[in-house]
Amino acid sequence: MDGQSLAWTTGIAFVIVLCLGPIVIPLLRRFKFGQAIRAEGPMRHQQKQGTPTMGGVMIILAVAFTAWRFSNSAQTWIMILAMVGFGLIGFVDDSIKVVRKRNLGLTARQKLLLQVLVSVLFYLALYAHGWHFQLDLPFVSQPLSLGIFYLPFLAFFMVGFSNAVNITDGLDGLASGTAAIAFAAFAFLAWWNSEWNVSVFAMAVVGALLGFLVYNRHPAKVFMGDTGSLALGGALSAVAVLTRTEFWLLLIGGVFVLETLSVIIQVFSFQTFGRRVFKMSPLHHHFELVGWSEWKVVSVFWGATAALSAVALMLYLRG
Repeated sequence: MDGQSLAWTTGIAFVIVLCLGPIVIPLLRRFKFGQAIRAEGPMRHQQKQGTPTMGGVMIILAVAFTAWRFSNSAQTWIMILAMVGFGLIGFVDDSIKVVRKRNLGLTARQKLLLQVLVSVLFYLALYAHGWHFQLDLPFVSQPLSLGIFYLPFLAFFMVGFSNAVNITDGLDGLASGTAAIAFAAFAFLAWWNSEWNVSVFAMAVVGALLGFLVYNRHPAKVFMGDTGSLALGGALSAVAVLTRTEFWLLLIGGVFVLETLSVIIQVFSFQTFGRRVFKMSPLHHHFELVGWSEWKVVSVFWGATAALSAVALMLYLRG
């Protein structure tokens, strides 16, 4: 597959989301699918109250159609399964929030059980297509065979990254821009390893996210909601699994990892010592309260993801 095909994939996904925006956003507004802003968040976020959410449906539709059109393969459908499966969990979560007019949807236990279920379905899809359940470790020639332990690893990996992207989705354009950069890095890794189907899927996500950024950049006209963030996290982990680059996602997706760690550290510190490490978690809110503008936080996090991705690609190619 040449670069022209990938460019078409990216461009068409971009145009689809661009065209869906004027249709979907007014519908979300008409049906009052507005974001509920938590009271304990930064005060300036209260002005975002009621902004249409669940815009992630545009991303999912564009990616599913484009990936199917340019790469109708078993691998493609397995990645679509991960994206749509986690996206449906987010859709249910968002719907509960909208109906009950609150910032809490599914309980943590309900969400976890559903995420594990989708991870198991993903595992079964891999098994049905003869997948070798092993890990390629950085700078190690022999893969690590996990056997029956691959399933709990996979569930932890997919649940962890779907929630990490969800946690990061707290500022206009933050999750969408960061994810676009990460997917672009994995598209290159897949292309380098002749994993054409994965590369097409990843570039379809990049195109869809760039189209979504037209409406999601500050000041956002629409939010992706859990529908989009959980779908992106599921898709990102699926791409890493199919390219056998799970450990490289820790570096490429370093911003997602740091955002998640900031929440864990904050909760542990407060419950154990009664003290907060950050002014507010996740990490992007800490920088807001330090005095950074929303655009500065987003642009710095984008830059950090680009730098981490560049380092990861250089190390990968050298290894």
